[in-house]
Amino acid sequence: MLIAIDHGNRLCKGAHMEPFISGLTESEVEPFGPNVLKYRSRYYQLTDQRIPYRRDKTEDDRFFILTLFGIAKEIEAQHGYYPGIIRVQLAVGLPPAHYGAQYEAFTRYFSGRGAVTFTYNKKPYSISIDDVACFPQSYAAAVTVMQALATEPLALILDVGGMTADYLRIKRGEGDLSVCDSMENGVIMLYNKIITKVRAEQDLLLTEDVIDAILLDQPSQGLEDVKPVVRKLAKEFVADLLSAMRERQLELKAGPVVFVGGGSILLRKQIEASGKVARPMFVDDIRANAKGYELLYKLSRDGR
Repeated sequence: MLIAIDHGNRLCKGAHMEPFISGLTESEVEPFGPNVLKYRSRYYQLTDQRIPYRRDKTEDDRFFILTLFGIAKEIEAQHGYYPGIIRVQLAVGLPPAHYGAQYEAFTRYFSGRGAVTFTYNKKPYSISIDDVACFPQSYAAAVTVMQALATEPLALILDVGGMTADYLRIKRGEGDLSVCDSMENGVIMLYNKIITKVRAEQDLLLTEDVIDAILLDQPSQGLEDVKPVVRKLAKEFVADLLSAMRERQLELKAGPVVFVGGGSILLRKQIEASGKVARPMFVDDIRANAKGYELLYKLSRDGR
């Protein structure tokens, strides 16, 4: 079974499952509630508290445990569960700027573990990760709309994630890894600014979910004094992000700029209103990177 996992700093996404926050707790006794996984006599439960930002996700086993959650959820979403060993082909990714230095270690992180047994929500799983392939984020998401970029002399992909904003230049449908980087300017920074300012000025502690609701114009009663602050800081955040792109000599008006990632979906209104991008394109599927990993895996293995 081919399973693609996008290990975001804020959310873990698969090509089919519902995304979940990249956070977990560990205990020796079984916790109460859903989303409980048992592995090597330890219990793990998903939580709303994210793992602190890790440039290198292989430093400990936490992202491997998150991957087990993701694999179980993907197996369920694809209706692929059966007793016995489920053989998995795993497709993952890294930010373009980190890809060259880290993809071998990230691939090894998941490889050579043999049969892995665990339970998820008390259902037993036995998997063998038989093959692992790693691809550049952003480019993977752009693959899902690459037909529209194939004839463009130059395009830019901007993936606004939780902790980073990753960019990659595209030349006639091909990724140019010589022009890519990861800026630590993701939406978590915006959340922190909003939460700090509202707490200081209005003595109110906002959550990220509430901020999302305001920016997406979803119902959020009783927050009329907060909404202008949230929208103003979001506008400033987008202006600063796009100005940082220009400072790096990246042209935002000569060709299409493809916005991917949850941050781009959240801030679409501010991006379109900025006047700094002539031809914005939005990939509105938060799972676009994972779906791109699937496509790239199939292409790479079909050509072997």
